[in-house]
Amino acid sequence: MVWHDKERKKDGLIRHPADSKQWQNINKEFPEFGSEARNLRLGLSTDGMNPFGTLSTQHSTWPVLLTIYNLPPWLCMKRKYIMLSLLISGPKQPGNDIDVYLAPLVDDLMLLWSEGVPMFDVHTGTNFNLRAMLFCTINDFPAYGNLAGYKVRSAKACPICDDSMEKQYLKFYGKNVYMRTRKWLDRFHPYRKMKAQFNGKTEEGVARGPLSGMQLYERTKHVRTMYGKRGKGTDSNKEEVWKKRSILWDLPYWRYLSVRHCLDVMHIEKNVCDSIVGTLLDVPGKTKDGLNVRKDMMRLNIRPKLWPQYNEDGSRAYLPRACYTLSREEKRRFCECLYGIKVPTGYSSNVKRFVSVVDKRLVGMKTHDCHVMMQVFLPIALRGLLSKHVRLAIVKLCLFFNNICRKVINPAELDNLQRDVIETLCKFEMYFPPSFFDIMVHVVIHLVREVKECGPFFCDGCTLWKDIWGS
Repeated sequence: MVWHDKERKKDGLIRHPADSKQWQNINKEFPEFGSEARNLRLGLSTDGMNPFGTLSTQHSTWPVLLTIYNLPPWLCMKRKYIMLSLLISGPKQPGNDIDVYLAPLVDDLMLLWSEGVPMFDVHTGTNFNLRAMLFCTINDFPAYGNLAGYKVRSAKACPICDDSMEKQYLKFYGKNVYMRTRKWLDRFHPYRKMKAQFNGKTEEGVARGPLSGMQLYERTKHVRTMYGKRGKGTDSNKEEVWKKRSILWDLPYWRYLSVRHCLDVMHIEKNVCDSIVGTLLDVPGKTKDGLNVRKDMMRLNIRPKLWPQYNEDGSRAYLPRACYTLSREEKRRFCECLYGIKVPTGYSSNVKRFVSVVDKRLVGMKTHDCHVMMQVFLPIALRGLLSKHVRLAIVKLCLFFNNICRKVINPAELDNLQRDVIETLCKFEMYFPPSFFDIMVHVVIHLVREVKECGPFFCDGCTLWKDIWGS
C-alpha cells in the first residue's frame, strides 16, 4: 500500500498515477489525507456485459469494479486485486438511474473519506485510521455519460468541450460531425489559412480549455435529476447538455479534481480502427464513404472531384475514386498480409480468425484486437498501399496511440505529442470524408491532457475485464 510513496522511482517521468498532477494536487489540497501513504486512491469502472456468454441484448449485467492505485502497476490491474463492489443485474441497462444503485457505494466512500476505518498494519505492528477517496472513473463513452450525467448523444456530445462544442449536421448522411479541428492549432499555423483543402473557409476560432471541477460543480448543482423511464417529449430543456446532477458530486473532494471521468483509450481505439479499416476496405455498414456522404460534400461545396456523377437519365450514380480508396488488388494484398501474421502466444488473438481474404474484409474484431491492430499490424499491412500522404497520416495516428499507451512517458514530450495529433487529425480532415469525424475521433484530442492529469493509460485498464472475461 505504500509502494507509491516508498519504492516508486521519482525521476520526473510518468510511470504511475502517483506521478500525475492530480495526485500531487490532492496532496496539496488535502495535506492531512496525503500525509498518510496508506490511504487509498481508488479507480472505478463499470460497463454492461452478458453473464451467459452470448451477444444477446436481452440481458445486461453491470459490474462496478474498484482498483487500488496505491499498488505498483504490475499488481493494480491484476484480477485478484480488483474489487467487485456492486453487481447491477437486470434485463436492461441502468442508464440514467445508475446513481440509485451507486448510492450505497457513495455512502461508504463518504464514510471512508470523512471518518475512516480503524485498521491494524501487520507489517509495522501499529494501528492507524484508514481513509480512502475515489481518484477517477474509467468507462467507455456511453457509460461515461451515465456516470457524469452528460448527454453524450446530443449535438454537443463532448463532455470536455461542453457547450463550446460546434457540430455540423450532414443532411443526407443523417448525423452530426465535428470537423473544426484547426481551432486547436497554434494561432499562426498555415493550416488555418487553407480553404480548398478543408471546408472552404479560413479558421479564426480558438478552442476553449476544459472547465475546472469547481466551474462544473456550479453549472450542475441546480440541474434537476429525474429518475425512472420517461416517454418522448418529456425533456424540459433539450438545449441543456447536462441531464442530471451526478451522485458523485456528493463526495466532498470531487469538485477539486481536475479530471473526474477518464476516457477509455481502448474503446476510442476500437471505434477509430473500425472507421479506418471499414472505409479503406469499403465494408458495408462500417465505411464512412458512400453516395449520401458524397451528396453532403456537394451540398457543402467541398472537394468537387469527389461529387457523384450521374448518367444521362439520372438513374445511376458513379462515385469517383478517392485518395483513401483501395483497389481490389490492394484490398487483397492488405488482407493477405494480415492473414499471414503470426504472433507469440498471449500477445493477441489469432489474426486469421477475423480476416476474410475472399470477401476482403475484417470481421469480429474485439477491443484488444483493434488495440493491437492500430498500434502494430495496420502500419505493416499498409506498406506500399494508398498514396503516400494518406498512408503517412494513418501511420502517424497509429504512432500517436502507441506513444500515448507507453508504460513510461516523458512529460516534456506531451506538448509535442498534442501538436502532432492535432496536425494529424487536420490531415485526416483533408483526405477523409466529413462523415469520418464523429465524436470518437474528436475526443482523441483530449487524451494527452488526461495523461498529464491522471497518469499513463495502461493503469486505466480496469475496463479490460470485458476482454479478460471474454464478453
